[in-house]
Amino acid sequence: MGVVIANVIAIYRKELQSYFGSPLAWAIASIYWLISGFFFLFLLIGPSGILAQVAIREQMGIANPVDVPYQFLQFFSNVMGSLSLFFLPMLSMGLYTEERKQGTLELLATSPVTNWAVATGKLLGVLTFYATITLPFLLFEAIAFSEANPALPMTIPFVSYLGLILLAGSVFSLGMFVSSLTDSTIFSAISTFFLVFFLWIFKDISDGLDGIFGQLLGHLSLLKHYSNFSQGLIDTGSILVFASYIFLGIFLTAQSIEALRFGRS
Repeated sequence: MGVVIANVIAIYRKELQSYFGSPLAWAIASIYWLISGFFFLFLLIGPSGILAQVAIREQMGIANPVDVPYQFLQFFSNVMGSLSLFFLPMLSMGLYTEERKQGTLELLATSPVTNWAVATGKLLGVLTFYATITLPFLLFEAIAFSEANPALPMTIPFVSYLGLILLAGSVFSLGMFVSSLTDSTIFSAISTFFLVFFLWIFKDISDGLDGIFGQLLGHLSLLKHYSNFSQGLIDTGSILVFASYIFLGIFLTAQSIEALRFGRS
């Protein structure tokens, strides 16, 4: 077990150095920051933002109170989740395709390091990079909510952030499997996007279906389970679904590389 953990850590460090030293990864992160920051400000103080809507309600004499921090967090979390559908496949597209291009995938396939260890280390590396570039938004939210009266429990933004990380882990894991099947980064990104998009809209499809099949599709929806976290709810079922997607991606990736190992033998 100690050898396996050491191998995972070694792959993890290698992936961290690759991402934090990659101009492409930082370019993707910069665009992500720019778009996310725009939506952060637009939803909060924009002409159609939540604060503007509250001011209009007050001018019209509507007395029903509005929980501004909670409403803003809901909108912003949904925006972050939707943006992730586009940016996460871009970060996962090179997990194995670059190994194919550089001719090192065959070395990984025939090395004494287990396929599970390689896949787990790669997943942890890209997930750490994503968690790092999204961390500033948790700080921005904390600053914005610090003046709220009554105060918004800070556990809610943290739970929402946890949901985003679990969502990212699921997408990265599935994207890692897709990238192990091709040496084209563009094809890997596009394929991962469509795969995750269908898993995202399962909830909308299930709403129009009756019976057990509709319930099953709804339960498989990434949107449904991410929405639970964005509302500040830690749901055991949602955690299990995200963990299942992560495990499935690692398992399929390991099997894909194992097939390559037998093909080379």
